[in-house]
Amino acid sequence: MSGSSLRSFEYLESLPGTVFNRLYQQPSTALAIFRRMLTHLAKTFVMAMLYIGHPLPVADLDSWVRPDSRRERDQAINLLERLHILRVTADPGKPRAYTITNPFLGSLRLALTGGGNHNSFGVPCNTPDKTPTSVAELDEYARRQWEGVLGYMVGSAGASLVDEGVRLSDGVKKLLRDGGLVKQRLSKVEITQEGFAFILQEVNAQVWTVLIYYLDSAEEMNMDSVDVLSFLFMLGSLELGQDYSKATLSPTQLQMLDDLSDFGIVYQHSATSSRFYPTRLATTLTSDSGALRSASAGFDNALRSPDGKGFIVIETNYRIYAYTTSQLQIAILQLFTLLKTRYPNMVAGKITRESVRHAVGMGITSEQIISFLTTHAHPQMRKNNPIMPATVVDQIRLWQIEGERMKATPGFLFKDFLTAADYEACSKYAEEIGVSVWKNENRRMFFVTRYEQVAAYLKNRPKKIAGS
Repeated sequence: MSGSSLRSFEYLESLPGTVFNRLYQQPSTALAIFRRMLTHLAKTFVMAMLYIGHPLPVADLDSWVRPDSRRERDQAINLLERLHILRVTADPGKPRAYTITNPFLGSLRLALTGGGNHNSFGVPCNTPDKTPTSVAELDEYARRQWEGVLGYMVGSAGASLVDEGVRLSDGVKKLLRDGGLVKQRLSKVEITQEGFAFILQEVNAQVWTVLIYYLDSAEEMNMDSVDVLSFLFMLGSLELGQDYSKATLSPTQLQMLDDLSDFGIVYQHSATSSRFYPTRLATTLTSDSGALRSASAGFDNALRSPDGKGFIVIETNYRIYAYTTSQLQIAILQLFTLLKTRYPNMVAGKITRESVRHAVGMGITSEQIISFLTTHAHPQMRKNNPIMPATVVDQIRLWQIEGERMKATPGFLFKDFLTAADYEACSKYAEEIGVSVWKNENRRMFFVTRYEQVAAYLKNRPKKIAGS
């Protein structure tokens, strides 16, 4: 599951079942979750059960999966249950069986076959736009607005952005602060560790991160969070370059159009216009990561060089050369580099102890710095193995370690197993699904980053375990 999928999935997982009942009334939402959130095996289960018309016995479903793929089956079933798509029926005198929940069943059928007057996939305008907007213009608008957001985060917002017509509203700035991506220190805005991690993400993951913060603040803005989420899934189903009518939108969705315009997710001629255009940031919301990368060829990540290649060269003496004219790229480098010289197409500087410690003081980690430099390394650097000079990588880590000796990992501790067999079985299962980060066999305890699947495994074991 990609980073953007994981971020949106974690938000969905925190919602109560009653919210899912409302969400799944919209075919666009059911289709988006089916496309975006489910694994290949989970999709296979759903499609196989979509039209059978009766509950499927558990034994029959198990027979579809090879014995050596039990872990993948458990993960798929667990995922479907957590998204309230699948439930177990246990009628007296009948074997346990799986059934797809309603209204997900009806909405997915409707999304796949068409029909109805739900307007879930938007209503294209039936009159031509007097001033039509091309796909190239939409891409440029989205790029300019999103680069303005990133520029504000790294402290490069200023005259250059104003000249380009980018205006970040107070609501956008508040959202970035409330989300912990930036912090206000006196009159200066500084990026945080979370903000720098955000900068390193691909565009689709960045957009979903901001939208999750927007969803979290929906209640504060007197907006229906379910209506907000449904509209976001609808945007992901729209066609790039097509204009859509506002006539069928709710008051909450009309307010969202103004807010999302600030991020470049939708475009309007004006706030009073009767139509809107989704940009590439919107239409790739529910696409898979591969489709996003190919689609973003026309809308480059602001951190990439114009030709899509890396632009950074770094030497073993810590000198760094960046072949770029982008103010945003230069501003990001200044977060952890002492820049000394600027040429028409290049800046030069040096990574120093003070510059790295300054970045660490802002919350940026050494691994994030190394990741950024590696990701954006010049093609000439990529001929090396490893790409980054080992002396530079080690020194950047050492400069951070000077002031840090401990790393915290949030998670859950399982302990108090009655027998060694119970402990070993559960600990092994946690390792198999990739959530185990620490264990102590002598004390029969282990630590995991996520507990849901382990708890389900404990619940379904025939032997009872005292506690966890």
